[in-house]
Amino acid sequence: MAADGVERSRALSLDEAAVDLLRRLAPQVLGALVRRHGDFAQAEDAVQDALVAAVETWPREGVPEHPAGWLHTVASRRYIDQVRTEAARARRERTVLDTTPRDALVAPPPDAERPRDDLLELFLLCCHPALPAPAQLALTLRAVGGLTTAEVAAAFLLPEKTMGQRIFRAKQRLREAGARFVLPPAAERGSRLAVVRQVLYLMFNEGYTASSGPELLRPDLTRQSLRLTRRLHERLPDDGETTGLLALMLLTEARAATRVGPDGELVPLAEQDRRRWDRAAVAEGCALVTHSLSTSPPGPYQVQAAIAAVHAEAPSAEATDWPQVLALYELLERLAPNPVATLNRAVAVGMVHGPAAGLALLAGLESGLLAGHHRRHAVKAHLLELAGDRAAAAATWRQAADLAGSEPERRHLLRRAARCE
Repeated sequence: MAADGVERSRALSLDEAAVDLLRRLAPQVLGALVRRHGDFAQAEDAVQDALVAAVETWPREGVPEHPAGWLHTVASRRYIDQVRTEAARARRERTVLDTTPRDALVAPPPDAERPRDDLLELFLLCCHPALPAPAQLALTLRAVGGLTTAEVAAAFLLPEKTMGQRIFRAKQRLREAGARFVLPPAAERGSRLAVVRQVLYLMFNEGYTASSGPELLRPDLTRQSLRLTRRLHERLPDDGETTGLLALMLLTEARAATRVGPDGELVPLAEQDRRRWDRAAVAEGCALVTHSLSTSPPGPYQVQAAIAAVHAEAPSAEATDWPQVLALYELLERLAPNPVATLNRAVAVGMVHGPAAGLALLAGLESGLLAGHHRRHAVKAHLLELAGDRAAAAATWRQAADLAGSEPERRHLLRRAARCE
């Protein structure tokens, strides 16, 4: 239903500002319903129905004077209808109505309840340990990010029906686990927050480099993840890793306008026009990471943000402080060992100690998770090109292109191959 509503909204020309407004308000309304009624699954369905009603109604009648109250009222009525319909179908309506507080099944008037920031509680509920990681991400994108089932499915490269079933099962599992809309005990909060940050990070990465399709960027995902991370930072201003994640997103998104060429192809960092970078975002990101590193122990997101800051502050690609970048990647590998960090360190090693040293490090990744990944081949091709082996570089660039799922990345890799031939 939500996907159909989105298609109708496009046909009726619901403007981007109204779509963003709906996505900002969705978590607020969902939080209010869950607090009032206690059933996350039914509340989330009711909010989705209200969003569909908005995209069908607002293009004709205009955005209401009190949009949050409008959504809250419609969602509350949908929730009540769901409860009554299910009760009647099960022939238990009398029991349900007798055991439910009278005011719990009455829709509140518009703006009757003062807005509350339930974002952290919603995040932690969607990232409940009873759910597998893919379900946590999908549920967060839909319930907190305000994306439709169709949009979430596109981000996962899955059919909409499959994603709808995954989200349904996730909500059912939350209900079976007795998950409550409250902050978890302090002992659990750190691990749950780590999952929340990972979900936001994955959401941003998919938006910044789409894993497949004709477009390189998904601005809807980057915009949503950046907005939600900023709000999470407002709730947790002293959490170093949340601050680091926000800084990393700002410093990365600052380059978005220069990352795609006239034909939609990927433009690598070294070839971007740095005069067009968003300097306000760069300044904010650098200030955030500097503050977080001076007030809390370094974590992986803070270190990645520091690396992004080194690149952002260099006036040109040639002026990049590669020894500092290499030192930061070495720290990142100690904090969070993973093959992607090693892959990036190989580039830095190649720039500091020469391409042969980078290739030697890269050889250790020829088996394992990145063995057949296009980015490993792309890094190898880059280092071969720096070493002057143009024939081998061209062949490896083509191998990378064959493995790339994104069309803009594939075209870029083929251009690099042609340049070496």
